[in-house]
Amino acid sequence: MVVLPGGVFRMGTEDADGFPDDAEGPIREVRVDSFAIDRHAVSNARFAEFVEATGFVTEAERFGWTYVFAKFLPGHLRKESPRPEQTPWWCGVSGASWSRPEGPGSDLDGRWDHPVVHVSWNDAVAYCTWAGKRLPTEAEWEYAARGGLDQARYPWGDELTPGGEHRCNIWQGRFPVRNTAEDGHVGTAPVDSFEPNGFGLHNVSGNVWEWCADRFAEGIENRSMRGGSYLCHDSYCNRYRVAARTSNTPDSSSGNLGFRCVADV
Repeated sequence: MVVLPGGVFRMGTEDADGFPDDAEGPIREVRVDSFAIDRHAVSNARFAEFVEATGFVTEAERFGWTYVFAKFLPGHLRKESPRPEQTPWWCGVSGASWSRPEGPGSDLDGRWDHPVVHVSWNDAVAYCTWAGKRLPTEAEWEYAARGGLDQARYPWGDELTPGGEHRCNIWQGRFPVRNTAEDGHVGTAPVDSFEPNGFGLHNVSGNVWEWCADRFAEGIENRSMRGGSYLCHDSYCNRYRVAARTSNTPDSSSGNLGFRCVADV
């Protein structure tokens, strides 16, 4: 973890490319106390230690299924798995879980240093409790993700690929048909991929969405998610901007959703 001093920062955005319905703005001054935050998302290896120590069973395992990106699946699973009407690139795959990310026949070989996925908000809270940590508030997450920059669009500045260099793991090409993988990754990338931001944090843009502690809006159950994922693309979801946000129900999971922890100091 890295310890960040408390302070005041300008949270939110009024970016014309933002999503007004997500309540990204207005820009406002927010104070956060000092806290420590994981340098990267919780990895498969670390989550496996938690499961081995506690016998924990994730909600996806108890429900018997979770969402997997269709193009990662063999033909028979792609054909037989139900798809949401609004997001048909997702398949509800029976038997998929954090340890079998693409369902039956898949495993974590070669991906122990990748972020754990298919974990719900409730699962993430359970891990944090075991580790003596907690999920970050949205203010803490954005403060850390900005890396000391004021109102920059990304953790490294305002240009997505400065000098033609890819700084995060997102979709290149035409979503959801063709991913050219110009950034070097089709699915998840190792948790310490790409250069860290000014606070030493890796992959706060792209790779996997990260759960936060907060409710997305007053009076609703949904919990906030930050950072975007390897499936984000400018054509429909440029939510890899540091001020961007979205949400899901606390029992939901998918193949592009993970978390990192914070701790009080």
